[in-house]
Amino acid sequence: MQLLHYQIALTLIPGIGDVLAKNLIGYCGSLEAVFCMKKQQLMRVPGIGEKLARQIASFRDFDRAEEEVQFIRKNGIQPLFYLDEAYPRRLREIEDAPVMLYTKGKADLNNPKCVAIVGTRRSTEYGKLMTAKLVEALKPTGCLILSGLALGIDSFAHKAALDNELPTVGVLAHGLDRIYPPQNQPTSRKMELQGGGLITEFHSGTQPDKVNFPQRNRIVAGLCDVLVVIETAVRGGAMITAEIANSYNKDILAVPGRLSDEYSAGCNRLIHLNKAGILTSPQDLFELMNWDLKPGRKKSRQPSLFDLNTEDQHIVTYIHKHVRTGIDALVNDLSLDPGPLSLRLLDLEFRNIIRTLPGKFYELV
Repeated sequence: MQLLHYQIALTLIPGIGDVLAKNLIGYCGSLEAVFCMKKQQLMRVPGIGEKLARQIASFRDFDRAEEEVQFIRKNGIQPLFYLDEAYPRRLREIEDAPVMLYTKGKADLNNPKCVAIVGTRRSTEYGKLMTAKLVEALKPTGCLILSGLALGIDSFAHKAALDNELPTVGVLAHGLDRIYPPQNQPTSRKMELQGGGLITEFHSGTQPDKVNFPQRNRIVAGLCDVLVVIETAVRGGAMITAEIANSYNKDILAVPGRLSDEYSAGCNRLIHLNKAGILTSPQDLFELMNWDLKPGRKKSRQPSLFDLNTEDQHIVTYIHKHVRTGIDALVNDLSLDPGPLSLRLLDLEFRNIIRTLPGKFYELV
């Protein structure tokens, strides 16, 4: 039997999580030895009681492991065991990191720079815009963009990375025999073709059950250098990911929003509790991570959409949504006074946020 069969078999034993699996290998001396130990010997391993020792000693479901090996070979999947040299170095530092990972694509999971971007599935135009502009600013870094391939902010982060020719990886809460949600299948294919890919700890056939998503989130938190929360309510997957990242001592940034906005409430709370730094500009991320894009030159702070006040955010978000916008539409749809609006538009143009087009139309720079 090949080593890969034993690696997969270890993850098939009920009740054996990632921490216990590593303890077992350390105590027994090798992976193969785990399956040769008798019940009484296994009971000496810290955390392994009589029930688990019996389950390990009586494990015989190597046919299921063989099925997974065949699935891996047929679909061009790369399995990564936590002792493999290619296993992501950032995850290796985390105690509860997955023993086994399955990856598809050509992404470098040890990219020198990795930014995770997460947020609500019910993203607003403001969240979409902030995501697009942040990823665009990250293009010169060549960083890996990481997210969960969910609807909303996750999807926009992956698509923005593709638009800016950055590698992007989706962390899945199910096996690699499916894509959930299914409408993200075209995006996932592009991710694989453009130097990114997919990663999961789950075997083929695993459904995207609710319990799997917090497990998925710990991989997102563990794989990145910095976690950016764009939009989230006070409860949700992005908040769970932020809490996990905080427990891993990862750097966290959150985009602030209005107090009245439901999907900025979580970001504002993270900032208020000092669990996340405030992201007012991509430059905040560069300075936090000490990423100097132009070594030897004095840094100059570029104007940013993150710097806008509430009124200007509404204007810029509207222009972004409609691509090319006339001043009359801004006046009517946003109920703004033409005089003050003209001054705001002029200020935004001076700050290189928007540009004027013929006929008093505007678009984002």
